[in-house]
Amino acid sequence: MASSAPSPRILVTGGSGYVAGVLIRQLLAGGWQVNTSVRDLAREPELRQLLGVASGDDQLRCFAADLTADAGWAEAAAGCSHLAHVASPLPAGVPRDANELIVPARDGALRALKAARDAGVRRVVMTSSVAAIAYGHGPGEHHLTEADWTNLGAPGIPPYVQSKAVAERAARDWVAREGGGLEFCTVNPSVVLGPVASADYSASVLIVRRLLEGRLPALPNIGFGIVDVRDVAELHWRALTAPQRMADERFIACGGFLWLREIAAILRAELGDQARKVPTLALPDWSVRLLARFSPTVRAAASELGTARHQDSSHARERLGWVPRAPREAIVATARDLMALGSVTR
Repeated sequence: MASSAPSPRILVTGGSGYVAGVLIRQLLAGGWQVNTSVRDLAREPELRQLLGVASGDDQLRCFAADLTADAGWAEAAAGCSHLAHVASPLPAGVPRDANELIVPARDGALRALKAARDAGVRRVVMTSSVAAIAYGHGPGEHHLTEADWTNLGAPGIPPYVQSKAVAERAARDWVAREGGGLEFCTVNPSVVLGPVASADYSASVLIVRRLLEGRLPALPNIGFGIVDVRDVAELHWRALTAPQRMADERFIACGGFLWLREIAAILRAELGDQARKVPTLALPDWSVRLLARFSPTVRAAASELGTARHQDSSHARERLGWVPRAPREAIVATARDLMALGSVTR
């Protein structure tokens, strides 16, 4: 009897990250062989425990590779047919120098792509962000698709936003020039919330944590597109396994836009007394602008006042059959898991 075809092997970068962890679990459950990169192999036992993969199980292999250095990338990509480049710096605060984020995001993407091309990888799905799409278009209400790009020439573009736009542009330009047979596409998520498996979670989750802890005295007039981490992983999976060509594709991952006051109202409605510290009052725009003179974090929020960025996911729905959860489900899952982990100061 003929033997079955070997399972595909994929490199998922940034294995200890929020999105990468959910994606790796899905790939392992689907029978894939997974290589993953971590900055320090001392974290491998912790990662294996989190992912439920025993030490010595060859279905998961860990490699030391950093976005800022060449070492380890060739070894991590060897034998792989697919790459999911998920790793990217995401800070909890605003860095003094935008290059602290831009350089590792851009250069790390190029290192992963070069290693993939040299290893004979066929398909690459890179985690970009709606940050590469939705900014620099002025205040007000915007309806955005994959055809839009952040305007880096606009004033006040935050460093994280710059890093995602620069990295995606650089990756696409490199693939066009030097990618050879690489089939490259991106997934561009909005703010990623949802289940939290450990205390090592994404900075995006801090939005919910800060609301639960009452760190905001009142609610500024800002809002976000929101998507569940499980749906982001699912969209990566669909892009990786789609029978049609994915070259040059771009997929927004967004379940819907909510104002911060709506997020707060969901927490209060769903969690009752556990959400007693969630603020109810609106913070006037003038007070945000006043505080922005003294705080870089508030300054970033001030630039968002009254701006609604609706991110259209219809392309992912139509091309790949992707259907996201409602933002409410992602918000509540985040809150419940943060409390279960003891990550919320009561």
